[in-house]
Amino acid sequence: MIRTLRHTAVRASLAPRVAPLLASVTRAFHESPNKHNTTLGNVNYPSPVALKHDAASLEKTSTEYLKNFTNGELLSYFVIGLATLNKPILNLCIKMFPYVPMPIIRALVYKIYCGGETVEELPVTAKRLTERGINNMMLSLTIEACNGNDNVDPDFIVAETKRSIKDMLIPHTLNTIKESGKDINSIPPGYVALKPTGFVKDAAAVLKNYQTEEYAAKFDALVAKAEEVCGTIYEANKNLALEHPERTAPFVVAVIDAEKHELQEGVYELQRRLYAKFNKPNMPVSIVGTLQMYLSQSSELLALEEKLARENNYRLGIKLVRGAYIHSEKNRQEIIHSTKENTDENYNQGMTYCIDSILSDSGNGNLIGHLVVASHNDVSLTLATHALANEAYQGNKNRNNIVLGQLLGMADNITHNLIKNYKVDNIIKYVAWGPPLETKEYLLRRLEENGDAVKNDNGWPLVKAVTQVLSKRLIGA
Repeated sequence: MIRTLRHTAVRASLAPRVAPLLASVTRAFHESPNKHNTTLGNVNYPSPVALKHDAASLEKTSTEYLKNFTNGELLSYFVIGLATLNKPILNLCIKMFPYVPMPIIRALVYKIYCGGETVEELPVTAKRLTERGINNMMLSLTIEACNGNDNVDPDFIVAETKRSIKDMLIPHTLNTIKESGKDINSIPPGYVALKPTGFVKDAAAVLKNYQTEEYAAKFDALVAKAEEVCGTIYEANKNLALEHPERTAPFVVAVIDAEKHELQEGVYELQRRLYAKFNKPNMPVSIVGTLQMYLSQSSELLALEEKLARENNYRLGIKLVRGAYIHSEKNRQEIIHSTKENTDENYNQGMTYCIDSILSDSGNGNLIGHLVVASHNDVSLTLATHALANEAYQGNKNRNNIVLGQLLGMADNITHNLIKNYKVDNIIKYVAWGPPLETKEYLLRRLEENGDAVKNDNGWPLVKAVTQVLSKRLIGA
């Protein structure tokens, strides 16, 4: 059922030095060296009918997953359900949201979407996730300068991010491995998401013009800040790998978040420099870059990344997203797939291609060494789960270099079903944290950019489900 990607034309908008490379490596996913097709060698994917049935089962909404939440959290979900009853109400909430005082937001919805304001508050969120069977998380300090935020202090961001790694992610990962009683490779790494726009003042201009003489030094400063954080991660993985040689997956990973398309050439350059410095051959991957699969050139971009990694002797880590900037991208008709169906197909084929690459070996010798399937889509998650559950790969330690991730507070019914019904261990939540102003802007983006995702598992079904759970608790049923 997995078909090769159709070729897409190289867009003129790419940086001049990259466009010729893209033209030289344009291909469908299956044409990559040493890959014969996009079908996993020993995996029998379900038929389209069976896939549709399994995906529907995965997304099925019930009250079961809500039983894991406190009454306060349930009240927050009730509010979200009311806000997403229909499109006019959602649009009204989006318009009103910037004017709502932060204390009200904290009281009503903050706790289900954000992990806290400081590093010290994060362990509570980690504990709650562990109780739900979610063994790790991707922390994101939500301070960035993409939209004119003048409050960015790169030194503060670096210091706090490093502190979240040393004081939170590494201890939490090691403790989860110890307390779970499971195989050391079954617990996913801890992740830290790095926003390139948080590492330098005037970040948008720096990323757009990184090749120019005027901005080259500022871009080098941005890279240096990112390297300082990633160096902490690399050293931790190197030392922990010596203590635990039986683990194939890394213990902690830096993920470079995507930005709007006009900034992405600078982001790609940042990722490549970090790959080359920290993703050494035959070692666990420490750096993961993001591919936005709603971009029509994403298959060619993956081919280019493979080509550059092979030529420069480093490994790739990939986070696949559909894309979060569809409502704000300029020239959408030129850079984004024309239909959602094309985006879905592109995402699923890219995902299965990366899974194939990772599972083709059981050690750390593969070019693509780590994959984060960042998705709320039931079909994508069903495909990934079928591949990982295949008996042929149960002894392959690289299964744990493939991790499924959803945003905190979203797709909780799917997350619950993956854990309880599909016995998935390799699952994480993306946890935003930081000062109130920045987390407020993060929450607004979740409404603006993920409105469809919000409505799919919320609205009236959520209001009804929360009411049922709270009613049973009140009467002691």
